[in-house]
Amino acid sequence: MKWLIALLTVMLIATQYRLWVGEGSLAEVSRLEREIAQQQQKNAALVAENRQLLQEVLNLKQGTQGIEARARHDLGMIREGETLFIFVDDKADSE
Repeated sequence: MKWLIALLTVMLIATQYRLWVGEGSLAEVSRLEREIAQQQQKNAALVAENRQLLQEVLNLKQGTQGIEARARHDLGMIREGETLFIFVDDKADSE
């Protein structure tokens, strides 16, 4: 009878070890859930960025306004007859 109790105790300890420490343990499940939540946040940010880039591509394909805005912003281009004013912030230079 003692050997049966000892065998059952060993089996109980073996199953508890896997539950708390081994593969598929509660700690690992919790860690994986946190990683999934972080990855879902990253995915949502990337989806938003993709939507914005797709909208920008469509604007560039559809007309000259998108191209003109891009050239003005990125390249500093101006139309004929326009005057470009650049304001320098002295506070930013002194810091």
